[in-house]
Amino acid sequence: MPEPTKLYGTNKKVSMNTRKENSTSNINEIYWKDNCGVAYTLSVIGGRWKINILTYLLNEKRLRYNELRKRLVGISERMLIQKLKELENDGLIKRIVHKQVPPKVEYELTELGRSLKKILVMMDNWGESNLPKSRLRH
Repeated sequence: MPEPTKLYGTNKKVSMNTRKENSTSNINEIYWKDNCGVAYTLSVIGGRWKINILTYLLNEKRLRYNELRKRLVGISERMLIQKLKELENDGLIKRIVHKQVPPKVEYELTELGRSLKKILVMMDNWGESNLPKSRLRH
């Protein structure tokens, strides 16, 4: 969790990642995550990096931390660690620590993570079919 920052001109500390519990936005987010399968799925796999991590692990079965980092061009170490922890906490990936020197950590999909295969393949197919012509790979 990032260090809270001082609110300008006061002694109050404010975290940039906090949201008021009773805010309309927070209430709506909680409601939809609890009552809509699509919203829940997107909350678990959504964002810029999670789908990429899941796809690499789906295709390559098991990857070391540094192998993932090399494949995810532009991701910071902090962001990768955060997203891996979120995926692990949601039960989609498993962290395997080998007790050796130097330390070796690998990640693989759990059964729950592998259950996303059809969704990820369908999303990939849809995306490839609907890419704007200007973005098509040459």
